[in-house]
Amino acid sequence: MIENAVALIVGAGMGLSASIARLGKSKGMKIALAARNIDKLADLAKEIDAQTYNCDASQPNDVAAMFSGVTRDFGIPNLVVYNPSSRVRGPVTEIDPAEVQKAIMITCFGGFLVGQQAAKQMVKRGSGTILFTGASASVKGYPNSSAFAMGKFGLRGLAQAMARELHPKNIHIGHFIIDGAIGNADDPRAAGRDQVALLTADSIAETYFHVHQQMRNAWTWEVELRPWVETF
Repeated sequence: MIENAVALIVGAGMGLSASIARLGKSKGMKIALAARNIDKLADLAKEIDAQTYNCDASQPNDVAAMFSGVTRDFGIPNLVVYNPSSRVRGPVTEIDPAEVQKAIMITCFGGFLVGQQAAKQMVKRGSGTILFTGASASVKGYPNSSAFAMGKFGLRGLAQAMARELHPKNIHIGHFIIDGAIGNADDPRAAGRDQVALLTADSIAETYFHVHQQMRNAWTWEVELRPWVETF
């Protein structure tokens, strides 16, 4: 049953995370939103009666405290979504190593920290879903985007390893390759194009919940999502 279940969205913002949160609320879930800056979530939290938690996902103590808070307020999450990522653009010969390290810590290491804490609770209970948001860079390294590729490749490897380890324990792991721009009808990138030429956050959220609600005899660990006009 999804009604009265708990969804924790880490790295929450007003794009995909907000769509996932609203859809979860419409299904009767209790929603927890976590971000480094929770002030930006005030309106969304009020709209869907969500609880917010301040958390830097790259810091072990922050992640542990976040899970303690969510468990205290709602109980063990049934669904955990990991959305944070960080980019450092530029030639590999010029980008700042410290900024690259920071980006990888957020994009990949944070996914491990959140996944680990979620798994500890879910394995003990015997059920749960952990979903990771990837990108085109999860499977394709682009020029001047080496740091993002390292982070997203690492996150995909984490998800694949967790799926093989935890699926037999009734913990569903999902990784989503978002291969295309997320926009809306007002987005300038959509000018002169079909209205479904861009991915929409609401459509992606529907797929997240489809995976969350899959029957155990037909689980998937990875989904690629792109608009029909996107080359790949």
